[in-house]
Amino acid sequence: MKNKVIIIDYKMGNLYSVYKKLNIFSNNTKISDNFREISNAEKVILPGVGHFGKAIQNLQELNLIECLNELTLIKKIPVLGICLGMQIMTKFSEEGNVSGLGWFDAEVIKFKHKNNIYKNPHIGWSNLIIKKKSLLFQDLPEQHEFYFVHSYHVITNVKSIISAETEYEYKFVSAIEKENIFGVQFHPEKSHEYGELIFKNFLNI
Repeated sequence: MKNKVIIIDYKMGNLYSVYKKLNIFSNNTKISDNFREISNAEKVILPGVGHFGKAIQNLQELNLIECLNELTLIKKIPVLGICLGMQIMTKFSEEGNVSGLGWFDAEVIKFKHKNNIYKNPHIGWSNLIIKKKSLLFQDLPEQHEFYFVHSYHVITNVKSIISAETEYEYKFVSAIEKENIFGVQFHPEKSHEYGELIFKNFLNI
């Protein structure tokens, strides 16, 4: 767990909650928006709360997209996206109608509920329906809950990248992964012991 972990500061919030939780397990974690510093990371976390289009704009203005692509696609260091951080890993979002980083063959759409008892955004505690074995979910008990707050969710026809789903009137993709890239729709930093387990597992990858 001594690897240098950089939490990417692309001005989309929730950085310090993530930092605080990671510090339970690692004393080599830093928040940064400096591409030179980020280029030396051994693990990267993309947190995020906010608007997809604004997130991509901020990454562009900070000159971080090329750096992140090199770390993720060429160096293949472990990368974890949280909530909006997971969504921007996809090809496109309805939120802003803009392209994402394109690391996953997936898109992001707004919840489309038919039953008005299901409110948007989806806020609260929900469990995961695990779809495939994942290092991120190692030692996760069958009975668990994670905290969600989001109005948009990921869709994909590539079933092999779906590591978990969650039901909120209908099933939506709540975790994706491919090789070294991991994404979760929920907030592990707000999910108590189960969220801490996610961070611990990521640091051990």
